Amino acid sequence: MKRTLSACLLGFALMAPVAVRADDRDHDRDERNQRREARNRHEWNEREDKAYREYLKDQRREYKDWNKAARKEQKAYWKWRRKHPDTVLYR
Repeated sequence: MKRTLSACLLGFALMAPVAVRADDRDHDRDERNQRREARNRHEWNEREDKAYREYLKDQRREYKDWNKAARKEQKAYWKWRRKHPDTVLYR
């Protein structure tokens, strides 16, 4: 009986760090997803429209309504926008 109990306790003691580590990994993944979602949330306003027009001028492209732009083009804009914050665009 003591041997069985000891084996169970040893097994639980060895499994606990694995369970805690898996939980930490899930928490880290959730944090990364939240940061990614926050980065992708943008309010489209006058300033953003002005920045979008500046981006199109910088890329030597004709104006195209944001809602009609392809997803690939929108992603390219946001990549450019992260490198050109308001402090750089509106001096």
